[in-house]
Amino acid sequence: MATVGDRPILVGGARQRTILALLLLSPGRIVPVDTLVDVVWNGRPPATARTQVAIVIAALRKAIKAEGVTEEVIVTAHPGYLLRAEGHALDTVTFTGLVAEAESAVRDMRPADAARCYAEALALWRGPALAGVTGQLVEDEAARWEEVRINAYEAMTSVQLELGRHQLLLPELAATVREHPLRERTRYHFILAQYRSGRRAEAMESFREARRQFIDELGMDPGPELQELHDAILRDDPSLAYEAPAAAGADAPGDALGARNRVVPSELPPDVPGFAGRREELAALDTLVDGQGEDSHAPTVGLITGVAGVGKTGLAVRWAHRVTEQYPDGRLFADLRGYDEHHAPTTAGDILSRFLRSLGVESEDVPNGLEDRIALYRSVLAERRVLLVLDNVRTFAQIRPLLPGSGACTVLVTSREQLEQLVTWPPRARVHLGVLPEDESVELLGRIVGEARILAAPEDSARLVELCDRLPLALRIAAARLASKPHWSVRHLVTRLNDGRRRLDELSQGESQIRASFELSYRYLHKDAARLYRYLGLLGVPDFTAWVGAALMDQDVMDAERLIEHLVDAQFLEVVGVDATGQLRYRFQNLMRLYAEELARDEESEEDRLAACDRVFRTCLTIAEQAHQRENGGDHDIVHGDVPRREIDPFLLDELLATPLEWFEAERLSLVAVVEQSARMGMDDLAWDLVMSMEVLFVSRNYLEDWRTCSDYALTAARTAGNLRGQAAMHAQLGVVERRLRNLPASIERQETALTLYRQAGDAYGGALVLSNLAFIDRIRGEWEQGMARLTEALPVFREAGDHVAEAYALHNMAQFALDQGQPETALRLSQEAIRVCKANAGDGRSLALATYRLAGAYLELGRLDSAEEAFGEVVRLVKEKSDLLGLAHALLGLAETRRSAGAAESAEPLYLEALDLARRHQSTLIEGQIRLGLGQVYCGSGRTDEGRAHLTAALAIFQGSGSPPWEEKAARALEQAGAGVSAGARGELKNA
Repeated sequence: MATVGDRPILVGGARQRTILALLLLSPGRIVPVDTLVDVVWNGRPPATARTQVAIVIAALRKAIKAEGVTEEVIVTAHPGYLLRAEGHALDTVTFTGLVAEAESAVRDMRPADAARCYAEALALWRGPALAGVTGQLVEDEAARWEEVRINAYEAMTSVQLELGRHQLLLPELAATVREHPLRERTRYHFILAQYRSGRRAEAMESFREARRQFIDELGMDPGPELQELHDAILRDDPSLAYEAPAAAGADAPGDALGARNRVVPSELPPDVPGFAGRREELAALDTLVDGQGEDSHAPTVGLITGVAGVGKTGLAVRWAHRVTEQYPDGRLFADLRGYDEHHAPTTAGDILSRFLRSLGVESEDVPNGLEDRIALYRSVLAERRVLLVLDNVRTFAQIRPLLPGSGACTVLVTSREQLEQLVTWPPRARVHLGVLPEDESVELLGRIVGEARILAAPEDSARLVELCDRLPLALRIAAARLASKPHWSVRHLVTRLNDGRRRLDELSQGESQIRASFELSYRYLHKDAARLYRYLGLLGVPDFTAWVGAALMDQDVMDAERLIEHLVDAQFLEVVGVDATGQLRYRFQNLMRLYAEELARDEESEEDRLAACDRVFRTCLTIAEQAHQRENGGDHDIVHGDVPRREIDPFLLDELLATPLEWFEAERLSLVAVVEQSARMGMDDLAWDLVMSMEVLFVSRNYLEDWRTCSDYALTAARTAGNLRGQAAMHAQLGVVERRLRNLPASIERQETALTLYRQAGDAYGGALVLSNLAFIDRIRGEWEQGMARLTEALPVFREAGDHVAEAYALHNMAQFALDQGQPETALRLSQEAIRVCKANAGDGRSLALATYRLAGAYLELGRLDSAEEAFGEVVRLVKEKSDLLGLAHALLGLAETRRSAGAAESAEPLYLEALDLARRHQSTLIEGQIRLGLGQVYCGSGRTDEGRAHLTAALAIFQGSGSPPWEEKAARALEQAGAGVSAGARGELKNA
């Protein structure tokens, strides 16, 4: 993966990946074009291969520059291309340097430095080298790098064993042995680590397993090193034991007596069985050990935070066991019971008393006063290297007396709170635990249930971990249920958990209970924060901002944000990030939301629940309507329901809608959820009205699936309520969706149904909007007279309603019909009238852009090419202001056509290509066909006949699939002129293909 800062560079397509990979494999060296061609096409290149390589290089440069890189990274250098390595970090170069540094440290007998360098080098690997890139040369390089990686890993394990970290290595070595069963050096390290960890029987079994595999797969015994290790284990050879380096000054006078009186406590709970993942978090905690000595006057302090059930204690215990040997003077553990409903929090005085006795102080010598205990505790620890794990801390006051004064000690704290007063050192040791990634969640299931059972049902296992929110506690509960019921399939448990109303019950059986773990935190919430938490559980939105909380609580946004942040601090909500409008977004984990909804139904009346939802939904409608108006330049070209809008602070509205489309984009998924929820709750007028205001988002960003989904939900609600206007509006919306999907018969049927319903409801204005939609389809089908008649009927209705945007829309579409019928003078007059209406009434930029586009088309037909160029340039400016990328594709096509008509085909080509890229990204096939038609004609005219015919053939297929006879005829004629005529029978075959 290539990145600029933290942003990945988007590399699309197999050819781009392969060519970029070849350049990266030879940084600073020229890669000949012939080599690129040979690898990309596997020795069988097409005639246009070198041209296609040049196109790929141009696309890569464009992708890099799009991320703000100004200098040329990929340069042309005969006979090929060169990737400039200077100033850019390449993982391969960094990896090689770190390995070399590690090898030097080994030679200089600095094993700790070597271990660090190897670990940093291996951390650069994020998966198999060059994954997803094909070609023999690339695949050979990938295999070479994999061999380099495993060699470095084996060298690192050798150094780690030298440092006595055999217990730490066991899980990773076991996984590596499974992945590379025939690597003798890895087997040797694994067996030695087992033996040194006191697992002599397991070490012998590992050797026997290795011998079986070597004989079965290679027909030979393991090598002499493994054989000698086996023999040494049989006789418990002392040379196999780990010998820790002698501590500095151990032979000083008086130390022997001190050692005889010193007690070494080891109070850690057992390591967590089946522990999975958390590699980055464990590495962050490792800085507690690495950071010792940086400030010898203060202990290193780590903090693990996270929601209930996320595995804080498990992580702390796992890490503590990994570093046991780093703390030869003891490992202390205390549960402070900050969230225990059955016991009061453990006091610092009690813990100090126990710790002192554990450290060798006689009971009668433990002082009674807290201050005296603290003083003695810190004195005892002053010359010792001790690890203290303080679990379930609720406040900083609980642990302040327990912090040692010695820089040789380490404290690790777990809490559901952020404990802002606690300063961690090193800073990376403040670890916030999120849920596990999917692969690590599945791995955790497999370790408890059995890998075979989980791997046999991959889809069900993936669904199970999502139903458990990838929360370790929930995963362990689910896994334990499966393990205890071998007759259950994974799918059976998934079915039981799929019902949200039963999920908490299913995960709250036995000793470990999800509901109980949530309740322990909930009971400490402030009453207002608890009420907001319950209300938030009523909403089906994926995430939200503070104004949602304000609507739920019917209060000021700042007050709501304070309560939301309280819920974040208590781990009931998590921060998603800052959206495009600058607002912080928050979300639930699913299980937390289910618990909140459960509490709301138990503790809030139905009337209060409905009122809270109604406030949020009507606030959504208010903001969406305002966003529509601001984006469209007014409340035009739309029908509304009669739902009362909810007033909100105008300053907040201005802040949210500084860029209306960005607000729509940020809230898109939440708005879809609100439409669905309001429709299911019988709020039919609100649901369909909200869909109408969202149309501007659906159109400008081409979210067809969301458009269809929302319209279907609202239509069902309107039909259930007998709401004619709502049904008509949603049929019309679905008709536009079908049209954009090129399903014209279905679109006409929807629009005609909408027209009938509007007329039954007595809504002439809504009917006129439908006539405009039908006229658009008439143009696609080439039924120009019928389309002109529909717009002529709708035009006076728009004028009477004062909808100047709809009036301008009708006028510029009438201009297009005139162009289609070969009447450019009429088109010129109608488009000029449309522009006049837009400007006289401060029409929205989109209507003005469309009218100007028709004007440009009229100029083009009249041969007034300078005027056409100027008008199309104005369209480009207007659509860019609105971030209307599909409109930009149309405008660029117009500019390209104008330049081709002027005989400037060379300058037209890049415009066609840019327009084609936009059309394909937005899956707008009709405009794609028009662009390919023009591009094909340019190529044929410049002698590039094969490429031209390919584009013309693609255009013809698109027009046939779109049901657009006029454009189909144009493409067929162009193919005939290019010397590739298409018979009627061939056209039918092409259409079926």
